[in-house]
Amino acid sequence: MLATLTALASGCASGYVDTATREVDAAQFRKPAQPQAAQLLFEFQTKGALNTRATDFLKAQVTEQIKTSGLFSQVDEKPVAGGALLSVTLNNVPLTDDAFTKGFVTGLTFGLAGSQVSDGYVCTVKYAGPGQPEALVKTARHAIHTTVGASSAPANGVKADSIEAAVRTMTRQVVSTTLDELSRDERFR
Repeated sequence: MLATLTALASGCASGYVDTATREVDAAQFRKPAQPQAAQLLFEFQTKGALNTRATDFLKAQVTEQIKTSGLFSQVDEKPVAGGALLSVTLNNVPLTDDAFTKGFVTGLTFGLAGSQVSDGYVCTVKYAGPGQPEALVKTARHAIHTTVGASSAPANGVKADSIEAAVRTMTRQVVSTTLDELSRDERFR
């Protein structure tokens, strides 16, 4: 584990954003005829449990993306007139079961064995508009692949400048995908 942390700190780790989920430009969203104001609740989770640091890290980015989407007349953290509620949850879930062992082997071989670990992300958007008896729920999935040591780049990934850049790109892409799905639901408009 110490060797893996050393490899990460020394720059031997590379992050790749999966290519299966692409960003949907907000211009492609189907805009409602009369956008409603919405209260936004955003939460980042790790395996279903609140991750406060990650929530704080991504909250401003997600809020700004939703504000500029054109889907809502106003987005606020506080309750809004009409009572519409938009909840966005981004949950980091494991895709590979044996990340610790891979990191341990890579560390023991000082990076020569190389390894790849993939983290999955599930974005869930729930929207309850004024007078809607049931919330609309949309989900999308994404992934970030991280290589450590002498591992080749994944065929299904685009290299990011840093792990932070990979997380921000993944977030932007998966949130845009769920917002696009929401915009295309007849019950939203």
